[in-house]
Amino acid sequence: MPTPVRLSGITVARAHGAGLRERIAKLDRAPGLAVVRVGEDPASMVYVAKKGARADRLGFHQRSALLPATVDQATLEALVLELNEDPLIDGILVQLPLPKHLDERRVLELICPDKDVDGFHAINTGLLSQGRQALVPCTPLGVMQILRHAEIGLEGLHAVVVGRSNIVGRPMAMLLEQANCTVTVCHSRTRNLDEHLRRADIIVAAVGRPNTIRAEHIKAGAVVVDVGINRLDDGSLVGDVAYDEVFPLCSAITPVPGGVGPMTISMLMENTVTAAERRQSR
Repeated sequence: MPTPVRLSGITVARAHGAGLRERIAKLDRAPGLAVVRVGEDPASMVYVAKKGARADRLGFHQRSALLPATVDQATLEALVLELNEDPLIDGILVQLPLPKHLDERRVLELICPDKDVDGFHAINTGLLSQGRQALVPCTPLGVMQILRHAEIGLEGLHAVVVGRSNIVGRPMAMLLEQANCTVTVCHSRTRNLDEHLRRADIIVAAVGRPNTIRAEHIKAGAVVVDVGINRLDDGSLVGDVAYDEVFPLCSAITPVPGGVGPMTISMLMENTVTAAERRQSR
């Protein structure tokens, strides 16, 4: 069996950035990205900082809003509506999760679908389900970019997506189906999960539990994409896949860290540039 390929999201993100710069240079003005963060959640602070740094390197116009964790629903909604009307803003991102007293769904549905660079709005979800032009959630879009960059032919393959969240699992399944895979979606109520996994040509693991997918679940030569990012008690980061066990069996695999994670931020930049192109072409 050939040596497995390590699918580096860092490498793909760098190559992708060069193409984005060419598209940005053709715009009438720099793409505009607004990021709204509520509270001082440490993970959210790190993610927002990384997104801001990437946008800065690409020359984006940026607008950041930090609201206290105690902010009320009306204030947050008013800010989103204001950003919808800002002509210099092409993309709006409300960093999740929000504090429990806020209605997350209502906030996300207020974002103009044309500026919904996270791809979470029901209109974008519906368009994606029909295979129409939409802003697509960043993590599944990043997975597809990694597979394309590695020139992995998807047509006719059996893909198993483990996880059915609206952020990753459901849109991931739609994108793979549109690439002519036969798709099985597994979740916490799936019976005989191991049997589904052992039949898979491609596995996308997005369950949020460390080392859930192990060697006994993998068919020889399968492609394994690990979306999970889990921090262990010792501070180390691991995915949903037991990497060292699975690596010798698969044909290609994404590491954690350095796999899907960098592509999620790259696809946020991609969606913002796409939104800017569409808005400026009207």
